Amino acid sequence: MSTGPDRPPGPALDVEGPGAPPRANGELLFAEPWESRAFAMAVTLAQTGLFTWDEFRDDLVARIAAWEAHHPDGEPFRYYRCWLAALEDRVVAAGALDAVTVDERSAHLAERPAGHDHGGHGHGHGHGHSSGSTPSPN
Repeated sequence: MSTGPDRPPGPALDVEGPGAPPRANGELLFAEPWESRAFAMAVTLAQTGLFTWDEFRDDLVARIAAWEAHHPDGEPFRYYRCWLAALEDRVVAAGALDAVTVDERSAHLAERPAGHDHGGHGHGHGHGHSSGSTPSPN
């Protein structure tokens, strides 16, 4: 994470273990735009002190463990879905939003079509676009 003279140091991201974000050639890997936004939101909220990075990481590891223990057969693991759920957990635990509000906003955002915020940009790049992709949670 970058730091500057006016910003506190960023969180120390795990590079191994269940909480480690996906990487390719050492760079963070985001399959869809909403994933990078969820990532940035968690980092920013930790830097501003809404929660500690350790609290968030603990929630993330718990969400990953819950998925591993109880996911439907055939459902692929999606790291950033666990990340987003952990972020929602942490925002509620910090008292920034209540669980009902988080659920309502999530449901509203989930109604938007997949790719609604990433079409028509006119450049070719391979980062998760496919016609059969699952709807994003944003």
